[in-house]
This record gives sequence, structure tokens and C-alpha cells, in this order.
Amino acid sequence: MEIEPRHLGYNRILKPIINTPAPSYPMKLQSPEKVINKTPEEVYAFLNTVENYEQLMPDNISKFEVLGEKRFLFALKGMPEIVLDLKESIPYNKVILGAASDKLPFTLTSEIKEVADDSSEVQLFFEGQFNTMISMMVKSPLQKFMDTLVTNMQKI
Repeated sequence: MEIEPRHLGYNRILKPIINTPAPSYPMKLQSPEKVINKTPEEVYAFLNTVENYEQLMPDNISKFEVLGEKRFLFALKGMPEIVLDLKESIPYNKVILGAASDKLPFTLTSEIKEVADDSSEVQLFFEGQFNTMISMMVKSPLQKFMDTLVTNMQKI
């Protein structure tokens, strides 16, 4: 006769629940639209060069490092480092950055529209897949970050 392990209930019932990842849900945010006194070509060229993102960062940036032609790392004070890759670009219309890590997958898309011969309108769109707890923690800081990026684009 075999004796069952003492924690069989744990192994059979709780362990599968504990080891199951929390479900993730889509999170979408967008910045306000901002008019920039540059042509769509100039805005596109600026956003398609990863070195330029340092100029758009908020004042509380603690680290910015170019890791390659299409990759950079940044960190804000009190936050973990984030590595972004230039994933896709559609000339004069769109530049898509994405997280280099699959742990927190997301994209940050800059949409560029011509409003006059010498000005453009830019808006940022964030799309990510996060569990509810992470979404609650990052939503407000992320929205402020996006608002700062698009506001700082007016200075380019």
C-alpha cells in the first residue's frame, strides 16, 4: 500500500493555479494630437533616428543609451530600464517602436499627418498586453510619458 505525499492537495489543486500566469489584456493609450512646425518628411526623419529620442525624453530621465542603429535603452528615475527597437517605419506617415523584451510586449506608434506645407500633426499610440495589476500600475505614468514625448516634439 502506497502512502500519499502529505501535500498532495497542494500539488494537485494549488500548484497548477499558482503556476498559471495571470491572464493578460490589451491596453491602448493615445496622446493628444500636437502640431509641429516641421514637414512630415522632417518629423519622420527625426523619429526614424533613435539617437533623437533622447531630446524627447522627460526631465526625470536617468539613463539613455543607443545600443544600435535601430535600438536604444532608457530609464526614468525610479523605473526599470526599457529597451526599444525601431520595428517598422512607413515613410512620412508612421514610426513604430516596440519593446525588445517579450516579458512586457508593447508598441509605441507615432502617426504623422501633414496639416500645411510646413507643419505636421503628430499623435502617439501605445498598445500592450498586460495583466490587470501591471496595467493599473503603468497606465498613468505611461500616459504622462507619452504626453511629454509628443509635447517635446514641438521643440524639434
